[in-house]
Amino acid sequence: MDAPPSSLASSLPRAVPAASALTWFEAAMRMFKRAPMLWCALGFITLASKVALELIPGIGRAASEVIVPVIECGLLIGAAELDRGRPLAIGHAFAAFRAPPRALAAIVVSALLVSAAETATAYALAEVNLLADPTDVRLTTGVLVAVISAATFASLPLVFVPFAALFAQARFVAAFAASLRGFALNIVPLLLFGLLSLALTLVGLLLFWIGLVAVLPLLAAASYAAWKDIYRAPALLTP
Repeated sequence: MDAPPSSLASSLPRAVPAASALTWFEAAMRMFKRAPMLWCALGFITLASKVALELIPGIGRAASEVIVPVIECGLLIGAAELDRGRPLAIGHAFAAFRAPPRALAAIVVSALLVSAAETATAYALAEVNLLADPTDVRLTTGVLVAVISAATFASLPLVFVPFAALFAQARFVAAFAASLRGFALNIVPLLLFGLLSLALTLVGLLLFWIGLVAVLPLLAAASYAAWKDIYRAPALLTP
């Protein structure tokens, strides 16, 4: 996995207009259209990995919480490679596993914090322990929507942690600090980004999870576009 330009690694976040959230999704759609089948294949690998790991008795849920976030980062790496004019590849799904241990730790810890928000919401609303039984009958549609919403908005302050860790090669604490700075400067556009992401996620779930095969790559590409925009990287993809 190649390092990005040094200007990206050393840049500080800036504030952008709220409407930039729409621009990020426009850039994501342009990236998606360049290799839709490969994007969907990467989305399928991500989704299938989560389902397969959670089916393992005992340790499956815990393994999923650690492994799947790293696989998801393959979508971010794919977006970066495509943005550089290189082809998207199935191998990107596992490229993040070659990252330094400190980067992997930042990725996993940030994901665990989001998972904690999910678990706390489910327990507060329905006294359901997602770690013990994610299929509990008390998880009604309303509770599930609330849990997904909590996860979406809890992820916003941490959304740039993987980028800082993987692309800017930031150390563990610095990766979190960089993400929090970017969020603090862009609360409104990132809230709009969160609302759009939530809507797309719910649509994907309504399509019997199959829609997530396309939604997951689209969200990853949009977050990549946000990272480039807020951290003043070179110009976004042109049509």
